[in-house]
Amino acid sequence: MNKKKIFNDPVYGFVTISTELLFDLIEHPYFQRLRRIQQLGLTMFVYPGALHTRFHHALGAMHLMTLALRTLKDKGVKISAKEGEAALIAILLHDIGHGPLSHALETAIFHEVHHEHLSLHLMQKLNAEHGGKLDLAIRIFQGTYERPFFHQLVSSQLDMDRLDYLNRDSFYTGVQEGRPGADRLIKMLTVVDEKLVLEEKAVYSIENFLVSRRLMYWQVYLHKTVTSAEQMIIRIIQRARDLVRSGHEVPASPDLHFFLSKPVTITDFEQDDTVLHRFVQLDDTDVWSGVKLWVNHPDKVLSYMARSILDRKLFKIILQTEPFDKEFKAGVVELITEHFGLSLEDASQLMLAGRISNNAYDADGKDAIEVLTKRGHVVNVAEASDLPNIRALGQRVEKHYICYPKEIAG
Repeated sequence: MNKKKIFNDPVYGFVTISTELLFDLIEHPYFQRLRRIQQLGLTMFVYPGALHTRFHHALGAMHLMTLALRTLKDKGVKISAKEGEAALIAILLHDIGHGPLSHALETAIFHEVHHEHLSLHLMQKLNAEHGGKLDLAIRIFQGTYERPFFHQLVSSQLDMDRLDYLNRDSFYTGVQEGRPGADRLIKMLTVVDEKLVLEEKAVYSIENFLVSRRLMYWQVYLHKTVTSAEQMIIRIIQRARDLVRSGHEVPASPDLHFFLSKPVTITDFEQDDTVLHRFVQLDDTDVWSGVKLWVNHPDKVLSYMARSILDRKLFKIILQTEPFDKEFKAGVVELITEHFGLSLEDASQLMLAGRISNNAYDADGKDAIEVLTKRGHVVNVAEASDLPNIRALGQRVEKHYICYPKEIAG
């Protein structure tokens, strides 16, 4: 059987699967599950074209890794076939541990279980199935391999993951200003003392990348309407979870019901294979089928929110730089109580409050982007640039939000 397949990708054109092991990993049910998990969760409520999946993204990131490795080889960096394949595996599987609706439900379904932990755990399971052939890929993924530039290509402030999701998300949302200039950035990559750096002439391209990232966060990922929708689906799952754990009957798929019924930690995943088996059966379909069932649930809060999200009757959201005072929140809950005839406790479930924040670049972080100057010195890009924007982009912007049903907005 020929396993050297080609995918036709809308963003990059033809994407080649270069080894049989990569093909086998893509064919595995763990990876195929990513076809059923949307990359941008509920962003399609604002950008109707944002329907691409984690499967698309993983293949795209692998493609960019292929281009990056080719660039480095052309510049004289010694990369063996084994190292190259391992780097491709690491980036291909970097998101394999994502749960339904991507980031939105990580905290609602699990207890301090991050997708990176699950990705590593699933990679270890795949490694056992393939007789240790993923050993090096796992070391690269964890950052324990003695050539750190491989890990930087997988996970850093300018990695193939970020370059693909910015490229792909800007393409599918139609936000063209978010394109990061990935082609030029990859061409400017090089390695010094086994660490990834960019040539000095890439400084303006790096700045463009950081500006694009900042723009995509506030215009797409943290768009206020997207924030409202995501907080609503989180609260819906939390409400269903709380009802199940207090003894109420809440219909759901067996796998979703399993996670709603009890708290699950990373230790549970590591010690009980049935937990992992449940997880790899879980995808966006479970959540949406549950939401459709809950529209008719006797619990007023759950049924109201389920109907609202299905019909896109999203909560009104207010953003501001300062936290909302307790009196304002109490007033909102009181209005909800009066309008819906709920108890104060239940009414508080229909008010969603929190904060969102982002900084496009951590100039002082351990994986700061570094530039090789024409004189042969390696410096932080914030020092190499004659523009003040790069350090300014490192300033964290924080916004506080409150969401509530539009019926009480007056």
